[in-house]
Amino acid sequence: MTDLVTGEDGKARCRWGSTDELYRAYHDDEWGRPVTDERGLYEKLCLECLQSGLSWALILRKRDGIREALAGFAPDAVAAFGRSEIESLLNDPRVIRNRRKLEAIVRNAQATVAMRDETPLSQLVWSFRPMPRRAPRAYADMGSLSDESKQLAKELKHRGFAFVGPTTVYSTMQAVGLVNDHLAGCFVREEVEADQRDVQRLFADR
Repeated sequence: MTDLVTGEDGKARCRWGSTDELYRAYHDDEWGRPVTDERGLYEKLCLECLQSGLSWALILRKRDGIREALAGFAPDAVAAFGRSEIESLLNDPRVIRNRRKLEAIVRNAQATVAMRDETPLSQLVWSFRPMPRRAPRAYADMGSLSDESKQLAKELKHRGFAFVGPTTVYSTMQAVGLVNDHLAGCFVREEVEADQRDVQRLFADR
């Protein structure tokens, strides 16, 4: 079975992005497209944290409810959550009711707010973008972590983040466009490459 498939729309895409409508929309419109704003990056870190050990399909199905329960992933709002808010979330069917993960999400919001004056989250995350590499031709060509994800995970932990191991961080890097792991031939890949060049110019001008 090939890891690149052509859909009814005539577009070639990564096989995982053709399995259902939710996956297709996420693959085509979000995964790998650069995210540079603080709230967006914080949200992706939260979702990857929540997904750990679970299916991504579950996270996509619950994402709108999770976003509502977590104040739209606004770091300032989540950073103010205390024990009562955590206990309330543990009884909220909209979210993944895992205490360690929810506590990490609050802690990560606090860390995001704390680092603004020194090195904002977007600046830190994008400073770990690896050099461009050859497009993977199959899933077997991809890893689950990288030297950069190990380094970024270490830096995030140093700044107070939790639940940010190198594998979770690599998944985040894929999701927010630091890494372009769309397969060679996938129609999204070239679009992501163009978007990445725009981001490089954005940070070069700062």
